[in-house]
Amino acid sequence: MSDNQTSVLLESNLTGIKLIARGKVRDVYQMGDDILFIATDRISAFDVVLPNGIPRKGEVLTKLSIFWFDFLKDLLPTHFLTANVDEYPEDLHQFSEQLAGRSMMVKKLEMVPIECVARGYLAGSGWKEYQAQGTVCGIELPSGLVANDLLPEPIFTPATKALEGHDENISFEHACGIVGEDLCQRLRTLTLDIYMKAQRHALTCGLMLADTKFEFGLLNSEIVLADEVLTPDSSRYWPLNSYQPGQEQPSYDKQYVRDYLEKVRFNKQPPGPVLPAEVVANTSSKYQEAYRALTGKEL
Repeated sequence: MSDNQTSVLLESNLTGIKLIARGKVRDVYQMGDDILFIATDRISAFDVVLPNGIPRKGEVLTKLSIFWFDFLKDLLPTHFLTANVDEYPEDLHQFSEQLAGRSMMVKKLEMVPIECVARGYLAGSGWKEYQAQGTVCGIELPSGLVANDLLPEPIFTPATKALEGHDENISFEHACGIVGEDLCQRLRTLTLDIYMKAQRHALTCGLMLADTKFEFGLLNSEIVLADEVLTPDSSRYWPLNSYQPGQEQPSYDKQYVRDYLEKVRFNKQPPGPVLPAEVVANTSSKYQEAYRALTGKEL
């Protein structure tokens, strides 16, 4: 279902194609042995999907993921196959209006049942845990750190995958219990390697990658990078030129949306309120700004 006034796609409708899942942002379809991902323009905040979407958000998520899949291909294989609708199965060509620019065909994987999070700075839920216990996911940190401080070194902080609500941070030992120690150690190494390579690139673009989460799958026992990668939905980017530890950082994501919802005292229960045009425009602009900075290209 598209909204022509604001040029958003809130929900895909591919008649005759098997829908596997409709998440907060993505619609996922089965295509034989492969999977079709469609990034809609839906936006969620506080785990509630809001009624109006963000123009070009799905395009940013898709094209930025494709940029990073190519950037990281020397580190590990990825699930990405193609984003060219002409190369999709013929059954999908009739839906090109819904698919162009916001979809990709990917390999079907056996997904690893944990989120793999890398943190280089003390932000978000990590900062909250540190204030209470001096740790992040059980990792002891030096005393005296302030909000959004640079960590002594990047850390791996896994989380459970929640079907509903928030993912829950867990210790490395807990993650080993879920996926096995050998695989967990390999995931930790890969997660931190990817983070550090991406952080180096972001810094050359005037951005700081504070933290990010990855999903991995297995294909013939080989670890494959999956889902979206290093987008504003899965990562915290800050502008380098205004960074000051101990203060709130402007970010390239849905912060405008969260700020508005806090201002109107949204109770964080569905249904969410309709967003004003200014909030929608500012959020769309931030997503596009992140894409432009990281890729050097216009959408």
